[in-house]
Amino acid sequence: MRKLTGNLLYGQSGGPTSVINASAYGVIESAKKSNDIDKIYIMKHGIQGALQERFFNAKEQSKTNIELLKHTPGSAFGSIRYKLADYKDDDSDYERLLAVFKKYNIRFFLYNGGNDSMDTCAKIANFMETKDYDIRVIGIPKTIDNDLPFTDHTPGYGSAAKYIANTIAEIAYDTLAYPVGKVTIVEIMGRHAGWLTAASALANINGFGPDLIYLPEKPFSITKFKKEVKQIYNENKKCLVAVSEGIVNELGEFIFSSSRATDEFGHSQLGGVAAKLAELVTRELKIATRSVELSSSQRAAAHFQSLTDVNEAIKVGEKAVELALNNQNNLMVIIKREQEDPYTVSYDGYNLSACANEEKKMPDNMINKQGNGVTSVFMKYALPLIKGENKPKFNKGIQKFAKMK
Repeated sequence: MRKLTGNLLYGQSGGPTSVINASAYGVIESAKKSNDIDKIYIMKHGIQGALQERFFNAKEQSKTNIELLKHTPGSAFGSIRYKLADYKDDDSDYERLLAVFKKYNIRFFLYNGGNDSMDTCAKIANFMETKDYDIRVIGIPKTIDNDLPFTDHTPGYGSAAKYIANTIAEIAYDTLAYPVGKVTIVEIMGRHAGWLTAASALANINGFGPDLIYLPEKPFSITKFKKEVKQIYNENKKCLVAVSEGIVNELGEFIFSSSRATDEFGHSQLGGVAAKLAELVTRELKIATRSVELSSSQRAAAHFQSLTDVNEAIKVGEKAVELALNNQNNLMVIIKREQEDPYTVSYDGYNLSACANEEKKMPDNMINKQGNGVTSVFMKYALPLIKGENKPKFNKGIQKFAKMK
């Protein structure tokens, strides 16, 4: 493949994280230094922005706002959940993208997202090859779920894990207030993988973690759940439970689903697990309960950003630009853990099609034999990812976030 010069197009897709904009910072600052990249365009609301020719020009943004990207949660440029059809069945979106790429001389396409976003990225890369259009397509990993394959972990997970562990510790301390407490059930995101819920165990380092943890990787038994809750409550007069929204029964069916609605990628809409389990405990065990759903705060808590996570998010953005400029194509940036102590990582690229639509679940050696907690293997894995704090920027006591024009 010949070396390219031209313009770069970057976009964000899927559920935001508290550090996805740090990856945007890495892309922008790295691309600015290249003589092979003229303009840096950023899609407004992901691939939809490309189809509609709605772009930000990165070089027109203020230095202050670019710096604030490292402290800004959500998606500063807008995200989207948009499923591209297989181009062999319907190539209309792809032909439109090709026309836009030619119009704006886009030679570097970088897409920042999770499993479904990597699918979109791979489809675009493969289609452009059939049209002999020279472009370098690179996927930038992002997801709080930590379920992308072939990478040790994903940017976004460390900060979400830090938020969850600390919030669980605060909830645990609150349960100590009265001589007779309640069964408190905290619902944590995780459709098929329990990485986020497992992070609640990190609070046990200081003695304020959950008594029970239930993950999607292990079948959930309501009978076993009631027995375990009752035993702990009888002993301690309180019980704190962390549960994934995506817990399933022996048949692999979701225990609770808020509705039959699905998104564009066919994912069931989940939620309400904690409330329904709390209702069950109150009704059948006659114990007072409280349910807590962390919801979108898990991915939006910029005040709990892990410094490790922020720095790695910047690095994967920089690596994506490096790969593209080095004539690499159809790859996702991955993080390799080189050693544990001191914790060090390196960055590389991996085939996009292999990464797309495959979920990495927690391995058995990270889950205890009882299926209601985690092992020291998980603790050792997760602890480096939550290390350090990225001090927020405040104005009159309120966090300052980037405002892109």
